[in-house]
Amino acid sequence: MKYCPHILVSFRRNIVNYGLLVLICSHPFAAMAQETMPLSISMENYSYPHRVALLPLTIEGQDLRMAYMDIPPEGNPNGMTVLLLHGKNFFGAYWKGTIRFLSQNGFRVVVPDQIGFGKSSKPNIHYSFHLLATHTKKLLDTLGVKQVAVVGHSMGGMLATRFTLMYPETASHLVLENPIGLEDYRVYVPYTTVEEAYANELKATEEGIRNYHKTYYVQWKSDYEEYVQVFVRWKASAEYPRLAMSSALTYQMIYEQPVCHEFPYIKTKTLLVIGQSDRTVVGKARVKKELLSVVGQYPELGRKTSNLIANSSLVELPGVGHIPHLEVPEIFHKELLKFLNAD
Repeated sequence: MKYCPHILVSFRRNIVNYGLLVLICSHPFAAMAQETMPLSISMENYSYPHRVALLPLTIEGQDLRMAYMDIPPEGNPNGMTVLLLHGKNFFGAYWKGTIRFLSQNGFRVVVPDQIGFGKSSKPNIHYSFHLLATHTKKLLDTLGVKQVAVVGHSMGGMLATRFTLMYPETASHLVLENPIGLEDYRVYVPYTTVEEAYANELKATEEGIRNYHKTYYVQWKSDYEEYVQVFVRWKASAEYPRLAMSSALTYQMIYEQPVCHEFPYIKTKTLLVIGQSDRTVVGKARVKKELLSVVGQYPELGRKTSNLIANSSLVELPGVGHIPHLEVPEIFHKELLKFLNAD
């Protein structure tokens, strides 16, 4: 029997191609490296851990929708509701572990995606923490929730502060998890226009996005790659420029609307959970080198803020970065539950 060399080569090539196909199918991030699958900027093709509902809103003449999850308690309800507010570079789904923990301990949990984020609309409007707080309150009123424990992470901490100041009768507790805005960035960070911020969003690369996310953690884990890929896939969407503009506008909101000067006015019982290795500064790339050792010093900022809020306690987490509920969930949840049950 004679063997044809070209047939043997073709057979070997097919075997190799089949092996590559199996490898890609079994490793989704490898597949993304081959071809990034676009993600809608409203995340219709991205699964959240619980059912998502939409609250209709009209802002500046635009008909919009605010996405949210409303998770009932498991087992014996304790009658308390917790409101979880996400950070700027995240969305409600990253609270999935905290949602599960709170629900299992008898809490109802409400988790909105703020306008401009996650599965909510991405309009070009004047963003303000007052506006976001107002519509968060409207969501709670729609759901019939009279009182909540407000938990805010990062930018969500700034919003949680504004919400508590505006609606002290609604906020029974305030929890600030490595919030940004513990200092006034206008003092250290040079001003940039919305157009410049928008251009920077458009220039973002996958490597740049990943490197930025890595600054949030003391030790990078493969689980965190999911949130990098969301941004990478958004960039592949034809609607990405609209998301980039809303991101630039919310950056301006953070920069121009500090809440740190109002901490002494908070009367609500407050818990600060501060990862001691966090050095997050909004606009850090534009801070002068000689000032980098002064800004974003979370150990000092946490203690200073705790002293400014009369009815507050501080939990310092050594060796933890910007997102304790992802880095050390067991510790974060233990401290959160102890605080909520202290009454």
